[in-house]
Amino acid sequence: MKAFVMESGEWKIKDIEEPKVKSGEVLVSLKAAGINRRDLGLIKRYGKNPEALIVGSDGAGVVEAVGEDVVDFAYGDEVIINPALRWYKNSEAPPAEFDILGMPDHGTFAEKIAISVEQLEKKPAHMSWEEAGSLALPALTGYRALFTKGRLKKGETLFIPGAGSGVATFLIQFAKNCGARVIVTSRSEEKREYAKKIGADVAIPTDSDWVKELEGETIDLVIDSVGEATFNRSLDVLKKGGRIVIFGATTDDIVDFNLRKFFYGQYQLFGSTMGSREELRNMLKHMEAHNVRPIVDKTFSLDRAQDAFDHLASGNQFGKVVLRIN
Repeated sequence: MKAFVMESGEWKIKDIEEPKVKSGEVLVSLKAAGINRRDLGLIKRYGKNPEALIVGSDGAGVVEAVGEDVVDFAYGDEVIINPALRWYKNSEAPPAEFDILGMPDHGTFAEKIAISVEQLEKKPAHMSWEEAGSLALPALTGYRALFTKGRLKKGETLFIPGAGSGVATFLIQFAKNCGARVIVTSRSEEKREYAKKIGADVAIPTDSDWVKELEGETIDLVIDSVGEATFNRSLDVLKKGGRIVIFGATTDDIVDFNLRKFFYGQYQLFGSTMGSREELRNMLKHMEAHNVRPIVDKTFSLDRAQDAFDHLASGNQFGKVVLRIN
């Protein structure tokens, strides 16, 4: 089968052996797979390893074969992949055995994947393949950050630095569904307008004076994935006693901030990553009830996976970049 792999420090399209299902596994013929920022950085972590590894965390497709002891899924079922491996019940932090699909396990940027039946969910009927294939990782990440960790409530105001990421597009929609006010930033006027079209109440330039722009606003919750470039600016606009959730660091992992200012303001800081299967299933119910659909920016064929990676790396996308496979 055809796959997009890391091998000897390079990305490449390669023909590799089709996986075979073991007991408790299902073989899925993949229709679409979403690219995440996590995927862009994996080659640095994988290094010069000569063994080809299929990357990719998100995907959707059709069950082609089932192994022994599989009872909940059958040939022909339309499914999505849950990339949060071996995390089933909601908990304060993931269990020790938790991992994210796509390294060290083979991922979804291939024509087929063999995976534990525990990692499958029914494809949402109201979504296209491209939408369903780009759903799980960013939507689950946003759902946990917003509701489990951030505890967002009706009438509160959410602030999101950066409006164009896949997670941000879900955050905007989820927050509006629960009756919150949403404020975002972006350097791009086009992205600011798009964010308002999908529900943001206010969209301000990233390089503006946030304190001045948001005068009169009460920010209850900040969800930030940028890191050093925005962390202290976010604290400056967060209300005293407010909550800030961090689920990523696209600029720098290390942040300096004033501890005295932090504890006098009695701010609450939470880390978050991905989520449990329990949260994923609750998220899917939420999406069905509110008819939420992923925002797909652009699609590429599997043969053009490198072009898709380059497009995501450019930062010009609004929403998800997706690979069409079978």
